[in-house]
Amino acid sequence: MSNINRRSFLKISGATLIGLTTGGITLRASAQEKLSLDNPSAKALQYVHKSEKDGQDCSNCMHIQGDANKDWRPCALFPNKLVANKGWCAAWAKAN
Repeated sequence: MSNINRRSFLKISGATLIGLTTGGITLRASAQEKLSLDNPSAKALQYVHKSEKDGQDCSNCMHIQGDANKDWRPCALFPNKLVANKGWCAAWAKAN
């Protein structure tokens, strides 16, 4: 059994922290891809880029995230994808 001294522990912890941070940056960067209408999840939830429902679009849905001034934003229902502010899907729920 190997003993890990304090210095080794700090090196391993620091490397792990850097790896997790870099991984988080990579995940955020991949979220820049717009959701395709061919995506299986988009099809299952009947997602469209332009809502035909009065008063219902992604911009006023509880699942939308990110900057309200952007035309495309992250959605909790479609991980690592961006949805159109004017879009809609069957899981739409009015934001508070």
